Amino acid sequence: MNNGRICVSVCGETADEVLAQIERGQAVADVVEVRFDCVSGTEFPSLLNRLAHINTPLLLTFRPMKQGGHRTLTFDERLKFWENVLWKLENNDVLVDHEFDLDLPLDPDPDRTIISFHDFQTNGGSNLTERFDELANLTGKAIKIAVNADRITDSIGVWKLLQHAESTGKDLIPIAMGEPGKWTRILGLAYGAPLVYASLDSGRETGPGQISAADLRDVFRVKDLDSSTEVFGIIAADTSYTFSPYLHNAAFKAAEMNKVFTPLQVDDLDAFMRRMVDSRTREIEINFAGFSVTNPHKQAIVKYLSQVDPTAEAIGAVNTVRIEHGRFIGFNTDATGFIKPLRDSLGDLAGARVAVVGAGGAARACAYALKQERADVTILARDTTKATALGRELNVAVDQLTTDHRPLTTDVLVNATPLGTKGDRENETIATAEELHGVRLVYDLVYNPTETRLLREAKTAGVATINGLEMFLAQGAKQFEIWTDHEAPVDAMREAVVRRLR
Repeated sequence: MNNGRICVSVCGETADEVLAQIERGQAVADVVEVRFDCVSGTEFPSLLNRLAHINTPLLLTFRPMKQGGHRTLTFDERLKFWENVLWKLENNDVLVDHEFDLDLPLDPDPDRTIISFHDFQTNGGSNLTERFDELANLTGKAIKIAVNADRITDSIGVWKLLQHAESTGKDLIPIAMGEPGKWTRILGLAYGAPLVYASLDSGRETGPGQISAADLRDVFRVKDLDSSTEVFGIIAADTSYTFSPYLHNAAFKAAEMNKVFTPLQVDDLDAFMRRMVDSRTREIEINFAGFSVTNPHKQAIVKYLSQVDPTAEAIGAVNTVRIEHGRFIGFNTDATGFIKPLRDSLGDLAGARVAVVGAGGAARACAYALKQERADVTILARDTTKATALGRELNVAVDQLTTDHRPLTTDVLVNATPLGTKGDRENETIATAEELHGVRLVYDLVYNPTETRLLREAKTAGVATINGLEMFLAQGAKQFEIWTDHEAPVDAMREAVVRRLR
């Protein structure tokens, strides 16, 4: 539990739009930020008059474009705006956020003033301690510093300021903007930030990497976190599409555990482990307790581990890390997560002919699990170079995935590629209905959407199907058990993911 507040940012051209958004924001946030730089100038008088009658705590912002605002504003325009606004709302519960270059003669109570600085030019910002000290000399209790983060390590500098801010008696709102910096928004309140900025809805973000207020409150439970909260996360090259935070945070919530799961977008695994995780070399203190690992890091993570369980060692890939007393222990739950739904559907798999399409980490886990069940496994790939190496490693057959629409001669077809995933490749498939006649079951590891084009083709051919949600849930439940030594609340996990998919 912490004392921080969720602030939802609203942005509309008219007074009516802004008031409607404020009404919705009241339900999900503690404070509503009104971005006056979005509002048409002719609407200012009407909006100000109506805001004077609102009891919701407000944060007023009039940000110039060079500081992340929506319009070009001169210094005099900004000064005049604040001179007109402050006296009109002086009796309301109003916070003021103005930029570092504007020292207002009519500043409200300093405890209600946020001095902000945005650095869009330098990844990770530059001279941040000096910048903070400059801002600390201005009138205001809280300082907001937002920096651009193209890499997760770009967020280290602004996060380190939290400790410096504490020594000065000032509050700091540290923000690393962009997908790699999302973790700073999720953990900020837990580590002393007084406020976290949020969007009203997905698609209404007023800053890069902003998360919806509802998700901050209900999924990540940011107001319940503190510095002792155990932090887990998914290490991936792109975390923008992952559903793992909904899966695992629902489990932690259902189990009433002081744990949180956050996206960790990592391109340079070595820099992340060295600068943010390894207790011998890390530059910041975060209570990491474990990770989910996905492409392209499932094999690369192995060299950082103290121990690897036999399944992960045999597969040659790790998708789960548990941290115990500074030691990193690797597991692979993809194999058990994959095989359980298949065994539940078909029973004994001994002798079954199974074709696995793909040659990456998921295909590796599937082929290993099938071999353990004594199935007859073939790896199919359009480019057999990588597949041949995998086939030799696991002692399974390899063949080329053809495009001539010949019927597939297999009992089970498994898609372990991204084809069919929601987005640009959603209408792609590894096989059409005419190729699936004679196949007994099609298993698509893609879970978003829950019914891919491949599964639709299978239904057209009258073939039984399993969608990727079943594997996703099964492997996630196993991860929960590894991290917590408790049985996973699978029903809560399923409900959370299904709700989000809808």
